Amino acid sequence: MIKPDGSRPRVLVLSGYDAASHKRWREHLAALLPQFHWQALALPPRFFRWRIRGNPLSWLNEPLLQERWDLIIATSMVDLATLRGLNPRLASTPCLLYMHENQFAFPVSSGQNASADPQMVNLYSALSADCVVFNSGWNRDSFLGGVDSFCQKLPDRVPEGLIETLRDKSRVIPVPIEDRLFSDRPSMVDRSCPHLLWNHRWEYDKGPDRLLNFLQVLEQRSVPFRLSVVGERFRSYPKAFDRIREQFGPCIEHWGFLESREGYDQLLCQADMVVSTAMHDFQGLAMLEAMASGCVPLAPDRLAYREYVPEPCRYDSYEQDAEREAEAAADRLEALLGKGASACPPEGWRASTLAGDYQSLFDELIKTGTGRS
Repeated sequence: MIKPDGSRPRVLVLSGYDAASHKRWREHLAALLPQFHWQALALPPRFFRWRIRGNPLSWLNEPLLQERWDLIIATSMVDLATLRGLNPRLASTPCLLYMHENQFAFPVSSGQNASADPQMVNLYSALSADCVVFNSGWNRDSFLGGVDSFCQKLPDRVPEGLIETLRDKSRVIPVPIEDRLFSDRPSMVDRSCPHLLWNHRWEYDKGPDRLLNFLQVLEQRSVPFRLSVVGERFRSYPKAFDRIREQFGPCIEHWGFLESREGYDQLLCQADMVVSTAMHDFQGLAMLEAMASGCVPLAPDRLAYREYVPEPCRYDSYEQDAEREAEAAADRLEALLGKGASACPPEGWRASTLAGDYQSLFDELIKTGTGRS
C-alpha cells in the first residue's frame, strides 16, 4: 500500500514488555513487510507490575507519540486505553492490539499475589483498540472466557454485549515462523535411540516436573533415548532441572541456554523429537520452530497444541495427575517409534504464508483511518 503522496504508510509498534520473543516478532514483521515505514518504542522486560501499568507514564514525554502515524500496533502489555487518553492524536489513529498472551489465562506463580489490575489493562486495551489480534485460537478463547468469568464476579453495571463486542473485533494471526527454518531433511526418526529435545523457558508453567516424571517412566520401561534440555534460564529455576541433569546425565547431549542462534538452529535440525510438558503455552514458538526444522512433536492434548500438533502426536492430558500423564506421554512416544513417525512441518505458520494476512489487515485499518481524517 502506497499513500497518495507516494510515501510508505507509517507504522509505530509499542512493546510494553519487550521480551525476546516480542522483540523478534516485531523485528521480523518489519523485515517481512518493507512496504511500511516502521518505528518502535520498547520498554525492557523487567518489573512486570510496573511495566504493565506504568508504560503510559514512561512514554508521557515521548516525541514519537506526538507525530502523525497511519497505524499503531501495541502489544498486550501496553495500557492502550490510557495511552490514547493521554495522547489525543492517537484517538483518531487506527490501533491494533497484538495479544502474545492474556492475563486472564496466565497462571499465578507461588511468589505472586493474584491481582485483577493486569487483567483490567488487557480488557480496557482490547476495548480501546480498533482490532485485537491473537497468536492462537486458544489465546483468543481463553481471553474471551476469562473476561466472561471475570464480569460475572463484578457487583453491578456490567454492560451487555461486552463479549460479543470483543469477539467481533478479534482475529487470529500467529507469530510467523521464518521460512529459513523449514527443513527438507529426511523425516525418519532414530527409532533405536531417539534424540529428545525439550526447548522451553525454565519456569514452572512449562512443566519441568512433568518432564522428570516422563523421563523416569521411559527409564523404567527401558526405552533408550538421548536428551537435550535447552531454553532461557533465570537465576531462580525449578529444582526439577537439577534432578534431571543428575539422574540422566549420561543421556544428555546439550544442556542449558544456547547463546548462539546458529548453534540452536543446528540443534533443531539434529534432534528427532521435540517434547512439551507445558501447563501453559499461548502459541508455542519453540514447538513450531522445531517442527519446521523436521522434529516430530510430542505434546499434551491441550492449549494451542491442538491447532498444529497432529492428533497422533498428542498424548492424553491429565492436568491433575502428573504421574498418569507421564505414562500417557511414554505410551504415545512408544507408539510413534513403533510406527516410524515422520515430520509434520507447520506449513500454515510460514512467514511467507502469513505475510499476506498481516498486510491485508494493516491496509484495511489504515484505509479506515484515512476515512476518519
